[in-house]
Amino acid sequence: MQGVADGFATILLVIALGALLAHVRVVDETGQRVLSRVAFTVASPALMVVVVSDADVSRLFAGYVAAIAAGVAVTATTYSLVARFVLRRDLTDGVVGVLCTAYVNAGNLGLPVTAYVLGDAALMVPVLLLQMLLMQPLALALLDRAAADRRPSALRLLTTPVRNPITVGALLGLALNLTGLQLPTALGAPLGLVADMAVPTMLLAFGISLRLGPLPGRGTSVPELALVTVLKVLVQPAVALVVAGPLLDLPGPQVLAATVISALPTAQNVFVLTARYDTGRRLLTARDAISLTTTASVPVMVAVAALLG
Repeated sequence: MQGVADGFATILLVIALGALLAHVRVVDETGQRVLSRVAFTVASPALMVVVVSDADVSRLFAGYVAAIAAGVAVTATTYSLVARFVLRRDLTDGVVGVLCTAYVNAGNLGLPVTAYVLGDAALMVPVLLLQMLLMQPLALALLDRAAADRRPSALRLLTTPVRNPITVGALLGLALNLTGLQLPTALGAPLGLVADMAVPTMLLAFGISLRLGPLPGRGTSVPELALVTVLKVLVQPAVALVVAGPLLDLPGPQVLAATVISALPTAQNVFVLTARYDTGRRLLTARDAISLTTTASVPVMVAVAALLG
């Protein structure tokens, strides 16, 4: 329990530092975007190569992944039914809502949480692969199909995973792991230095975005936003907890991992995906879901760690 508390304390202090830097105007929105891009395109992929290449591959496909998938399935199905029969949303609205409800922030916040709180960043790798290899291509196919002037492009769907640097890093690390190859010191040493940048850079950028980001709820359906937030922050981790604990009877660390990972907020790249198809209410829904679930998820994850850690 002390290790979990220390991990969250470390994360929260660095996030608070980012918010402070934004508050005193040391860093502005441009600086936040630069930090995020460096973390996303360079540091995080390097971290994935380093972590996955040395990981125990059998642990990447442990039972906690099934519990996380169950949480995704339940929340996505629940939102889809409410959106279709109560809110009367069309296909595009429904897909955006499902992404807001079930697509977790595995990169910017998930990697630091698994590294410092759960003690193993490799725990996030199956989630990254599940989202980038299955969920995102499926969402793009549905969004393309819903657009009147578009049809799903097979090439676009097939290349979706390799256009995400973090997924590419994870796949390269997995290839090194499975083949037993070792990077030469001349390449491995600088790669390790860059990988060390990932977590602090992501956390600082996250703190800055919390301070500078817009307040949620303006221009968005409040009932829909409340539904998304409750499903994402409370229902998804609750389902993962029940499946991992009473149903699968997994060891304590796996139950903790499944529940904490499921409590992560909506991924920021949901906003990017939504922007490709709409610039109106759907974009506001994605933006507000990210903002509100991000704020609400931190105390939920702390509480989960305190109860299960």
